[in-house]
Amino acid sequence: MSVIHQYKCPCCDGAIEFDSNLQKMKCPYCGTEFETETLKEYDEVLKQKPEDNMNWDASAGSEWQSGEEEDLRVYSCNSCGGEIVCDETTGATECPFCGNPVVMMGQFSGSLKPDLVIPFKLDKKAAMEGLKRHYKGKILLPKVFKDENRVQEIKGVYVPFWLFNADADGFVRYRATKVRFWSDSNYNYTETRHYSVIRAGGLGFDNVPVDGSTKMDDTLMESIEPYDISEAVDFQTAYLSGYLADKYDVDSQSSVDRANERIKRSTEEAFASTVVGYNTVTPVSTNIGLHNGTAKYALYPVWILNTKWNGKTYHFAMNGQTGKMVGDLPMDKKAFWTWLLGVTGAVSAVALALSYLFWLL
Repeated sequence: MSVIHQYKCPCCDGAIEFDSNLQKMKCPYCGTEFETETLKEYDEVLKQKPEDNMNWDASAGSEWQSGEEEDLRVYSCNSCGGEIVCDETTGATECPFCGNPVVMMGQFSGSLKPDLVIPFKLDKKAAMEGLKRHYKGKILLPKVFKDENRVQEIKGVYVPFWLFNADADGFVRYRATKVRFWSDSNYNYTETRHYSVIRAGGLGFDNVPVDGSTKMDDTLMESIEPYDISEAVDFQTAYLSGYLADKYDVDSQSSVDRANERIKRSTEEAFASTVVGYNTVTPVSTNIGLHNGTAKYALYPVWILNTKWNGKTYHFAMNGQTGKMVGDLPMDKKAFWTWLLGVTGAVSAVALALSYLFWLL
């Protein structure tokens, strides 16, 4: 039985055929021509492409020592199911995640002890000032929202994070083009050259954070990054005094996929920054191999602010170390349409002026 090897066009992925008139390989779809030896070399490079190997030792945290859990209590929210850990002096309050009342369950037990904690550097007053700054400059924010807004609940919460460390070997292949234009007295010409660009190398990743709580939106938590991990200290229950701590419900092993996603994206961005001098660059394939992958369990400080307006609850989060604030805001629809018509009118006026100028010319 004979085996037919089919080459694919590096430019458009179409099947390439041998053109007997040109004595070259030619793509019938985009018209690109190739020397046979060039395609062989390209095919050999593709065969050498490594496979993804992203394995981890994802064990993190440690067991609680005798007596360490005695002063900790757990509160449970009957609405969203959140479990909040705090010290014995904290009274029952509202859930920082959904705003509903929480009830005491009893003494804390189970879960792992955090390895690290980044203590709060900013207090409740700073969180309120951060919210006011977040309002500032938002031209589409209803004025009545700012005037009548009252924060219903503001809580300092230690959010559980898994921190992943690893050395990564990356292999990324890009499809790139260089385009040249010129003309003569009869024609305008465009020449497009296609390139297969490969980048390979090693990167080290330290403390890649992955939120360990389903109650905290991953995108929201990533938005208030980064944290300065150099200020992290060994965990002690004393740091919980006056604050809440979200009890993790996503373990380190279940967070590996998220860590892989962040590492893969960062590797692609780092390698792409070295591919310069082309008109277009398109990633085709990425392969990552990890070595020495480990994880740690840490608590990060977050201020959670909830406010209600027009029957809807708005949630805000502030980095308790740096003060970075994120959160959704309502929009004044009337102000939006006024703004949109103003922009449209300005664009129309410019277009009309340009048309009149061309007419004069």
